[in-house]
Parts: sequence; structure tokens; C-alpha cells
Amino acid sequence: SLSSKTSVYTFPLIYPIGESGLGKSTLINSLFLTDLYKDRVLSEVEARIPQTLEIVKHAVDIEEKGVKVKLTVIDTPGFGDAVDNTECWKPIAHYIDSQFEQYFRDESGLDRKNIQDGRVHCCLYVLSPFGHGLRPLDIAFLQAIHTKVNIVPVIGKADTLTPAETQYKKEKIRQELEENAISIYEFPDCDSDEDEEFKAQDTEMKRSIPFAVIGSSQVVRELKDKVFRGRQYPWGTVEVENAAHCDFLKLRNMLIQTHMQDLKDVTQEVHYENYRAQCIQSLTRTGARDRSSRAKLSRQSATELPLLPLAETEKLIREKDEELRRMQEMLQRMQAQMLQSKGEQSDNL
Repeated sequence: SLSSKTSVYTFPLIYPIGESGLGKSTLINSLFLTDLYKDRVLSEVEARIPQTLEIVKHAVDIEEKGVKVKLTVIDTPGFGDAVDNTECWKPIAHYIDSQFEQYFRDESGLDRKNIQDGRVHCCLYVLSPFGHGLRPLDIAFLQAIHTKVNIVPVIGKADTLTPAETQYKKEKIRQELEENAISIYEFPDCDSDEDEEFKAQDTEMKRSIPFAVIGSSQVVRELKDKVFRGRQYPWGTVEVENAAHCDFLKLRNMLIQTHMQDLKDVTQEVHYENYRAQCIQSLTRTGARDRSSRAKLSRQSATELPLLPLAETEKLIREKDEELRRMQEMLQRMQAQMLQSKGEQSDNL
């Protein structure tokens, strides 16, 4: 949970992922009590046909229980809107990898104390309330990124579902996620010294996945001066922050209060470590190939290289030697950092 000992928390967040019309923009404004999209102009259908997926960043500063939180909201307009959505998730997966790559470069550099963490710590994937579960596009996208980022699935526009339909849809989605081997963010177990009320809240939060949410920036005033954010219908009024109406409060508390740090820890200890291990393996293989190429170049020098000027041949060999030396030094630094990190973790345990 947030601690008042730290004045400012930074929390890069990728949101929202999901097709148009699921209330993503309204939900993000409701979650963080802001208006990120006030200047956005919705174009006509004809103008949106050739549009491709784009990545748009928004900075949000909020304050929760006296603690300032600096959020980076990464919007993805255009996802799933094309006629052919084959591999439409590639720009998103590439963005996540590019942030890992930048952090990896900074971590291997000289100034490691002032690294700007732009890694994506959470992906809210907004599912349609219509239909009978996950669509092929949902499955393909989640399978493409579930090893790269913490996925928190939510059902948008949950006020279109009855309580029975909501429960059925949640069970169906959980079942399909398991059948397709899609990993989502797992809530950590509570400490034994936590109070019973917190344990009950945590258990209820785990049972609520995927969160069925409703977003609204409209302020509703009813009799007896009751004021709340919600939606008015001919049959009644829906309260966004009423736990009996939707899971909005559970989602907001999870993101901003109870599990923000754990999302960052899982990103660091699981997703980023997997990426870094792949990079080290790739560098090791590259170094082996370079050594093989160097040996081959030496063997060929007696037959092919004499045809070249001697100065050019020596220059080519020097360049190969320098490139190999740089890669070996980088590999040694990263291995030393990994050993140091494991030692610090052992000391903390």
C-alpha cells in the first residue's frame, strides 16, 4: 500500500487496451478523477478507416491519502478497429519491449542511480460485455503479451449485464483464460499479521477478477442531498462507487492503494528479469558467432585475404577484435550485476 514516507510515487501504466465503444476513456477519467480526452476530436467513420494503431502518452498527477502519485497513462486508440486485425497487437508488444530495452541500456550504463523507469507495470485489458466470453482477438492479443506485462482484465460497461449474467461471464472468462494458458496478474497472499478485515477484502478482490466496471464523470444529485458519480436510466440510477453495482472501487483501490508496489515488483522480478536473461543469452550467442567468424577469417586469410590490400585486411581484423572486446566487457558487467543483485536478495532474506 502507499506510504506517506515517500512524497511522490511514479507508476507507468498502459491503458486502455480494447476495442472502441467499451467506455475506456470514460473509465480512465473516472479512475483518476481527470479529463485526459477533453481536447480529443472524434473523426468521421471515413477518416478512421485507414487509421492504424498509435501509442499516446498522458501524464496524470493525483493525490491519494496525502501521497502524490505520478501516473503515465499510455493510450492505444485504434486497437481492434480495423476490418483485418491480424497482428494488430504488435505495436503494443514492441512498445513494451522497447521500454525494457531502454531500461536495460540505462542499467548497463555509468549513471545507474538516476534511471528513469518507463517500463509498463500494468495492462488493463477491457473486455466487451456482449458475447459469451473471450473473442479470438482477445485470446491472440493476451497470448502475445502475457509474458511481458501484468494483465488485469476488466469487463467494460457492466451496467448492461444483470448480476447473474455478470457472474456467468466472469466464470466463463476465467475458464477460457486457463484453457488458453494465459497468465494474468496474480494477487499476492496476505501476510499472517494482517487484520481480518483486510484479508476479507483481499479474498473478495481475488474472486472479482475480471473486474466488472462502470465509468462515469457525471455527477448525480438525488433527494436528501445525496451526490455521487453515476448514470441515470429510466429504470433507476447506477452509482459508480457503489460496490453493490460494480467493481469500480475494487479496481481503483487495487491500482492506487493496495497493489501498486506489487505490480512494480512483479515487473522487476519476473517480466524484466526474463527479458534481461534473454538479452544475455542473445549476447552470449552473438559472442560465440563472432569468435567463430574470427577463426574463419583467419583460416581464409591464407587464400582470400592476400587478394586484398594488406592495410585493409589488418583494419578488418582490428574492427572484429574491437567489437568482440566490447561485447565481452558488456557481458561481464551484466553477469556481475546479476550476481550482486542475487547477493542483495539473499541478504534481505
